[in-house]
Amino acid sequence: MKLYFWALTCLLIFSCKSQYPDAEKSTSQPLNLTTKIPAQPNTWMVNRDDKSSKTPSEESKAWTDVNQVMHTYFKTDKAGILHLGLNASVPNGITKLKVTLGGEVSTIELSNTEVQTIQIGEFEVSKGYQMIKIEALETSGTVIANIKEILIGGPATKGKVYYIKDDVYFGRRGPSVHLSYELPKEKKVTWFYNEINVPEGEDVIGSYYMANGFKDGYFGIQVNSETERRILFSVWSPFDTQDPKEIPEDHKIILRGKGEGVTTGEFGNEGSGGQSYKVYNWKPNTSYRFLLKGEPAENNSTDYTAYFYAPEEGKWNLIASFRRPQGSRHLQNLYSFLENFVTATGHISRQANYNNQWVYTEDQEWVELTTAKFTADATARKESRMDYAGGVSGHQFFMKNCGFFDDTTAMGSTFTRKANGKAPQIDFSALELPKK
Repeated sequence: MKLYFWALTCLLIFSCKSQYPDAEKSTSQPLNLTTKIPAQPNTWMVNRDDKSSKTPSEESKAWTDVNQVMHTYFKTDKAGILHLGLNASVPNGITKLKVTLGGEVSTIELSNTEVQTIQIGEFEVSKGYQMIKIEALETSGTVIANIKEILIGGPATKGKVYYIKDDVYFGRRGPSVHLSYELPKEKKVTWFYNEINVPEGEDVIGSYYMANGFKDGYFGIQVNSETERRILFSVWSPFDTQDPKEIPEDHKIILRGKGEGVTTGEFGNEGSGGQSYKVYNWKPNTSYRFLLKGEPAENNSTDYTAYFYAPEEGKWNLIASFRRPQGSRHLQNLYSFLENFVTATGHISRQANYNNQWVYTEDQEWVELTTAKFTADATARKESRMDYAGGVSGHQFFMKNCGFFDDTTAMGSTFTRKANGKAPQIDFSALELPKK
């Protein structure tokens, strides 16, 4: 009888410990750690106490602040047991870390000054994106830990494993997504009209919600910082370079005029050309209107002119007008896109709605654009990041990217929204003409 009660007591103690969220995970058996995920490209350091989903991460190289927590992301296309370890060291002292994955927790202690393989344990995970959270519980050194690689293996990794392997800058920015609109055939398009509405909470720092893209440039709104937002309109030079100083005179973009409060200049590093922007505190949950004109001009060139309508002001405002040499045409290749240009917010999702697309042709008729093809950039195509989506909801298209969500939309998908049937009411003759 005594033996029975002793066995029953041991069983109850073991059962309670296994359900305790901070229970140590057994690593008595060697783990099968077959995949090495580089920590820096796939990790964002976030504030331990921060409750805001829109806060940029710390882009530091050394982990010295105990208030910073590591969030490392990767994706598996299978569920099951995942083996987890680290290649890590501490320069001096002893560090105790808390590791969380899929709701399960383990603690480890590091004192090795040279990089070693540290076994953490086995975790049950569902398929999709995983986030490993590593927190410092105690440390006696100046640097908490140098974590070189996240090591994974086991049944959950038998399928594909997705993470950033190379091209770290664009991988950390996250995938850019596009909607290319189906245009009326054999029609010369002079004007392109579009609207954007960014839902509350989706206005993340580093986001560019581009409304009116065309063969030679782009026009939309940005979140540049916590205190600054912009309307941005740019035109690429026909000369292929990343440095605007290299553009020959006969290939330079010429400013024809700009609106009040607009800054103009040149840009580089993503092609080169003429750029204009206006600092404007646009709001979420508000529809903003964009109007772009493109028409042939003298000496085999094209004039592009952008107007922005803010409901707060109730009028169309000229942003800028640029003349692009070495090619005379109407508007072509019309599209919208959503991108993140700040690596520190690549772990935060953002979304925008694209509404009410129309073009005005040389025949002086409005044509509604209701069909669009969804695509994504090289970061998505090489499967460094799989957190991108697009689609249609009623009368509007939408796009979403970053944040390591699981619902990926197939590139090449075509969507058709419901037609609004009511053309924009615009008096073109009342629009401000460009002048320097």
